[in-house]
Amino acid sequence: MAIQLIINGKPQSVDVPPNMPLLWVLRDTLGMVGTKFGCGMALCGACTVHIEGVASRSCITPISAVAGKKVTTIEGLSPDRNHPVQRAWIEMDVPQCGYCQSGQIMSAAALIAKSVRPSDSEIDDAMKGNICRCGTYQRIRQAVHRAAELHNAMVTPSSTEGPEEALDLETVEVGGAA
Repeated sequence: MAIQLIINGKPQSVDVPPNMPLLWVLRDTLGMVGTKFGCGMALCGACTVHIEGVASRSCITPISAVAGKKVTTIEGLSPDRNHPVQRAWIEMDVPQCGYCQSGQIMSAAALIAKSVRPSDSEIDDAMKGNICRCGTYQRIRQAVHRAAELHNAMVTPSSTEGPEEALDLETVEVGGAA
């Protein structure tokens, strides 16, 4: 029996066993390999996606649990890496090996969507389920703070400039050069 869901804004129908983890549907059935397999037990966070806007571990989520729901993967966060979290990650040179980064970014994006100025403790709490074997935790925290700034600049540009000018002031290129 086919299961209907919306992935990255597009209706999808998959004919897979209802207990198949969402992670394997994304990777093996739909070819969306940005979401990574880490531990298979929801302990490392590499498989994090958004389900109805909530950061969730796709490795333990059966596809039947997301029938009819909206799922966002790293591929759907932004078509051009222009999401504030992605921009901050580039600006702050967060990745080292990069394996955990799609899950880290998805957890950070969920936090930024609900908290406009997260404290260090809120960041630590939101990110605690994401393991980085390279130990880039300080850069991750700095990038989350920066992502909040970028997000807030997009949402509330100053009264002396239009939205286009506010975005231009925050343009970030790879390597941190403006």
